[in-house]
Amino acid sequence: MNAALTALGVSAPVLAAPMAGGPSTPALVIAAARAGGMGFLAGGYKDAGALAEQIDQVRAGGVPFGVNLFAPNPLPVDPAEFRRYARAIAPEGRAYGLDLLSAEAVEDDDHWSDKIELLLSRPVPVVSFTFAVPHPAVVRSLRAAGTLVIQTVTSPAEALQAAEAGADMLIVQASAAGGHSGTFTPRRTPADVPLPWLLGEVAGSVSLPLIGAGGLATPADMVQALRSGAAAAMVGTVLLRADESGASLAHKEALAGAASRGTVVTRAFTGRPARALPNRFIDRYGDLAPFGYPALHHLTSPLRRAATAARDPERINLWAGTGHHHATPGPAVRILRRLASHL
Repeated sequence: MNAALTALGVSAPVLAAPMAGGPSTPALVIAAARAGGMGFLAGGYKDAGALAEQIDQVRAGGVPFGVNLFAPNPLPVDPAEFRRYARAIAPEGRAYGLDLLSAEAVEDDDHWSDKIELLLSRPVPVVSFTFAVPHPAVVRSLRAAGTLVIQTVTSPAEALQAAEAGADMLIVQASAAGGHSGTFTPRRTPADVPLPWLLGEVAGSVSLPLIGAGGLATPADMVQALRSGAAAAMVGTVLLRADESGASLAHKEALAGAASRGTVVTRAFTGRPARALPNRFIDRYGDLAPFGYPALHHLTSPLRRAATAARDPERINLWAGTGHHHATPGPAVRILRRLASHL
């Protein structure tokens, strides 16, 4: 067993990625551990109380686990551009009785301080960060509390910044990943490069253990990631249809019917680049959307909730990585063990 797996407290080098917005449930995190790996609770879009409840549920399972947070990296929206976009998508909201036209731009930090306070007062085994590197003092405090700190990066430059801040490990996320890119510079979509190449570039810049992520969905993908220098591999999209996944029925159905479809990178739903299955909303508004996170996320949230309840896949964010056609239903333990079968 390599040193990174020992530090994580796991026996299998296949980890379940945090997927904010519902897919990452306590049951999915526990299942990942039962398969010999580790799962991450997604702290994004939750307040500290809701996150604490999920942490308690996983602790009761007596398994190793991690918690992921979105580190603040404001991308303020231009007020005029926000109003223009709200006008453009207003007809979509009216289909569900929503008034998007009068929405105000919300610029918040996703309850950052409260969640850091929670994780310091009730330490968890592992904390990972996405979107930005937290202040080194935060990293030092978490490590002093006995928590392993992992940072998501998308380039060698970001890896250097994470190493300087004191991160213990890095998640190297390729552009093939589903959902939001972890890039620190969201106005520039990361280059579309293969994960093995990116792992090699990052390994040449820092000496920290690396976890490969982005588009991994088959046993062969796992082997290639580890041969390219990763100590472990992290998967997300391939678990979206698992029994323990909290992904919406509309999302699961869209994945089931998307075997021949590709994916696109869009900011239409959140104002920040994210990879998804294409749908009518992206087709109509992808080129119109301004940069602006989290303002656009809050603007489109009511529409996405209503469309999800109606099982309308054309108005929701169908996050998916390039390996989405390998996502299958069934127990997460079985899916993860299959992925690790050639390691």
